[in-house]
Amino acid sequence: MTDHLTAWTDRAESVAANGVAKRAIPGAGASLARVVVPAGTAAARHSHDHEQFVQVLSGSGFLETEQGRKPFSAGSVFHFPAGTWHAAAFETETVLIETNLGG
Repeated sequence: MTDHLTAWTDRAESVAANGVAKRAIPGAGASLARVVVPAGTAAARHSHDHEQFVQVLSGSGFLETEQGRKPFSAGSVFHFPAGTWHAAAFETETVLIETNLGG
């Protein structure tokens, strides 16, 4: 049964070798994740088979796409249609909320 009310701290956290911490809430056809990225981390160029929205809650860095390299900070929102390549460099610790559709 799905909890109708939850807190991020109630969700299991996975931490990758590079220190990126993620807590996820799966759904039917979509998922939501809270991601904490350490300062100095880089995400190499990649793409997804699903559409993705990313909201930057705090932190800063640079996003690179076919549209160029642009700075981001708190309040920025990324939108990646399925198959869109992107890369990022995180200058400061950054907290993101990812919405993955159909993934």
